[in-house]
Amino acid sequence: MFWEESFGMQLEKFLRPEQFIFSAPMSEQTTFKIGGEADLLIFPSSAEEVSKIFKLVDLFDLPCVILGNGSNVLVRDKGIRGVVVKFTEKFFGNIRCEDNKIIACAGAELKSVSDFAAENSLTGLEFACGIPGSIGGAIFMNAGAYDGEMKNIIAKVKAVTPNGELVEFGRADLDLGYRHSIFQENNCAICEVELNLQRGNIEEIKNKMAEFTTQRESKQPLDFPSAGSTFKRPEGNFAGTLIDKAGLKGLKIGGAMVSEKHAGFVVNAGNATAQDVLNLISEVERRVNETYGIELSPEVRIIGEE
Repeated sequence: MFWEESFGMQLEKFLRPEQFIFSAPMSEQTTFKIGGEADLLIFPSSAEEVSKIFKLVDLFDLPCVILGNGSNVLVRDKGIRGVVVKFTEKFFGNIRCEDNKIIACAGAELKSVSDFAAENSLTGLEFACGIPGSIGGAIFMNAGAYDGEMKNIIAKVKAVTPNGELVEFGRADLDLGYRHSIFQENNCAICEVELNLQRGNIEEIKNKMAEFTTQRESKQPLDFPSAGSTFKRPEGNFAGTLIDKAGLKGLKIGGAMVSEKHAGFVVNAGNATAQDVLNLISEVERRVNETYGIELSPEVRIIGEE
């Protein structure tokens, strides 16, 4: 890549060597354990670093993809051209408490934030304790489970625009809907999240989290790599129920399989390629539509070079 050396030299001015990797296999960066190489993978540790990275990306006129924990994405087999900025707990996961508020950096994992809230006797985030994503990714997707959603507890979000400007969004600015936020359109990088919670009883909070964890472990296919729920919930139905009733549990294409435990999950049953997953998703959509006249669409983000 003609830009690699000079871009790397610029990064060395403000990042540590362990914060960026050229030719990075995305199979190591996603919960699906699938995906070709990214030209360059960067792990920022502050909003200021994100701003500098975005200004460099703009200067070099490179495409840029933002990732959280990599739990709701499928990276195509040819990988990702340009730059991937990944928010991780290791580099960007600080969490703090101020009265009834939790302030978390974007890379903090939801389980860590939920546990931290519980330790501080704050209730309202129990539903998220088993969602395998980062807090930034949870805002991006307006993640939810067990009748809870991020939109109910968000106070504000600090982010960086594509041109490197630090901005703040109030809750009303976020356009939060079912698995949707404004960040899916504006290409800003979520850097810090402030959550509004309530005082509660620490034992009751922990018991509720334990109950949700037990439910999740009993129903979801946690023994195989996946990207979580594969399909969005169609209005008035559940994707998993439709797929199950259509007799598609256990359906395989290559190494990709419709989970035998929960039909709403496509799992990596062994060395699946992204194309295996995409072919299986298409086949499931076709058969459900053929059987019920209902169109499914993926909840998982599909990214990378076609």
